[in-house]
Amino acid sequence: MHPLRFEDASAHTRLNAASAEIKDTAGFGIIQLSADGSVTYYSRHESQQSGLSADRVVGRNFFTEVAPCMNNFMVAHKFSVPAELDETLDYVFTLRMRPTKVKLRLLMSAQLPERYILVQRSQDVRPS
Repeated sequence: MHPLRFEDASAHTRLNAASAEIKDTAGFGIIQLSADGSVTYYSRHESQQSGLSADRVVGRNFFTEVAPCMNNFMVAHKFSVPAELDETLDYVFTLRMRPTKVKLRLLMSAQLPERYILVQRSQDVRPS
């Protein structure tokens, strides 16, 4: 399997097919959610960047227990609307850290049960 890329057009399908080991090699954060918003996977990269261990996050509701700063119309609400979702947006994390600019990619599909939030920080971007 080729390396996962933040901007990959088939990211949702590729993430569903990827093992945890492959996801952990991605140069950006990967948060996998169930339909009810519970974290089912939290990548090594995201854990290192956020300072939250996967053990502390998996099984918890992402928007109310892990990242309430994302429980808003820009992020959480988009996962509550039954529709296809593949949106990239600029965002600023403010909880538990100094304000940090990130790029988020939100992925959801009626054909795939998992939903994803991909997190790219400016230091994650590698020159082409």
